[in-house]
Amino acid sequence: MIALRQGKTKTILENSRNSAITAVENYNRPNNKFKIENYIVLMIIAWTKLFHAYFQYSIGDKYFYKEKNGRYKIVDGERKAWELKECIKHYRKESQDSLFSDATVANLEFFIGLRNRIEHRFWDGSELDIILFGECQALLFNYETLLIRLFGEEYSINACLAFALQFSHMRADSQLVSQKMLLSKDMQDIKRYIDKYKMDLRQDVFDSQEFSIKLLQIPKVSNTNRSDLSVEFVNWNSIDEADRANYEKITAIIKDKIVTKRVSNLNWLKPSNVTLEITNRTGVDIGVNNHTCLWKSFAIRPVNNSKTKFETNEKYCIYDEPHDDYLYSIEWVEFVINLITKYDFTKDNIRQKCKKQLIIEDYL
Repeated sequence: MIALRQGKTKTILENSRNSAITAVENYNRPNNKFKIENYIVLMIIAWTKLFHAYFQYSIGDKYFYKEKNGRYKIVDGERKAWELKECIKHYRKESQDSLFSDATVANLEFFIGLRNRIEHRFWDGSELDIILFGECQALLFNYETLLIRLFGEEYSINACLAFALQFSHMRADSQLVSQKMLLSKDMQDIKRYIDKYKMDLRQDVFDSQEFSIKLLQIPKVSNTNRSDLSVEFVNWNSIDEADRANYEKITAIIKDKIVTKRVSNLNWLKPSNVTLEITNRTGVDIGVNNHTCLWKSFAIRPVNNSKTKFETNEKYCIYDEPHDDYLYSIEWVEFVINLITKYDFTKDNIRQKCKKQLIIEDYL
């Protein structure tokens, strides 16, 4: 556990806590139509600053990017610090924290992807509040867990927050409205991302409360002690097998059933859709010709009229035999966006950079 005195580490940590508290205050505020967007962005900031506080204590100023010449990378006059995804990678590598689980990482990466989408387009987040409640709760729970593990109970934020009052009789109606609204055109991309991310998770990660906390709000009936708390949160990891079995009996009654149907080429994109998604996310219109330069240089698929049409990098591209063309994955979109935001690929220099063969692993 890290013992802090006044200094840069403590200042960064206090900023992290303030961001988390503000995130929850915004989320719980009635009639806040922009609450889930605020919550996600502020919690991403809280998590990033939590890692920065840890790195500031453990490795000093080494969590800033440097140019090839050894100088700090400067953005808008400030040194560029590791973003959250980079922080996660270094924390897992350097801290050897066995309690920082795959499910915690999956929850964080889920919200990183969601944050990237909401920053670059308009969408009505209120329609996703119910769908994402469990993941939002886990994001906060995991944050405080790591906060306390690193810096101690005195930095806990639970005493600063109140349990939000719930209108449970409105839940069913609001779910129906949300399901209808999710069919709107503006929401389809977000919903596809959420569904695909969850479907791709290992079952043990998906079931973990570190990825999504599933809550049953059941009235507590007790006449044994009038000083009992009205609300108690039961940690799944701390209850015995008999209690877990009783829990499963209850959830079996009300559990939502996900029906998976086979759909051809679900979530795969044509080149024009790839460039449109990149433009929506970054504001940079690379164009189809630059996209062609990229897939050739990184060799994720054969050239046109190749006799080995099926030999693609399947993580990023597949050959669609019925249509005799190629489709690209969301992972390829994320990879190209990473080239633009982290490695200074631009509309004007992509062709020049791609004159030589490029290695994917060098840009991950």
